[in-house]
Amino acid sequence: MLNKLQEAAKKYDEISYQLTTPEVISDMELYKKYMRDHKNLTPIMEKYRVLEKCIAEIKEAQAILADKPDADLKTLAEEQLYDAKKKAAETEEELKILLLPKDPDDDKNVIVEIRGGAGGEEAALFSAVLYRMYTMYAESVGWKMELIYFNETELGGFKEVSFMIIGDGAYSKLKFESGVH
Repeated sequence: MLNKLQEAAKKYDEISYQLTTPEVISDMELYKKYMRDHKNLTPIMEKYRVLEKCIAEIKEAQAILADKPDADLKTLAEEQLYDAKKKAAETEEELKILLLPKDPDDDKNVIVEIRGGAGGEEAALFSAVLYRMYTMYAESVGWKMELIYFNETELGGFKEVSFMIIGDGAYSKLKFESGVH
């Protein structure tokens, strides 16, 4: 995993450098590509830096313990070692998830369809509740919503409603939303 992280760090540094060159700045498509890559690598690099700091703290605590310190310093070093190892383990798990291959569609927008099935007006009202839930969720994460089509009932429910959710990571968060109630 450390090799992958070191490769990602090199790539991140290269992308960061390229973003400052006049050739990239003047070519909007190339600039967008580099910015997208930079954005994808940033969370990995942030966690990698946390991991590096934890490793340094572990080495420092081990060095203190190797010098046979007095009781107070030994207690502090043991606490530091325990905390750093715990934080390093948590960070490694987070990095494993971040290093998983990404779905190329994850950054795309998503179209959601909700249909009131069997159940008549009750199902249509539930469809309206679901629509409001998705609307509120989209607003809470900063996405935009665009209504495509709706067929409303007399009581304010939806026989069917289609809408697009526009925003970073919308597809990655909603791609598994499906089912019948």
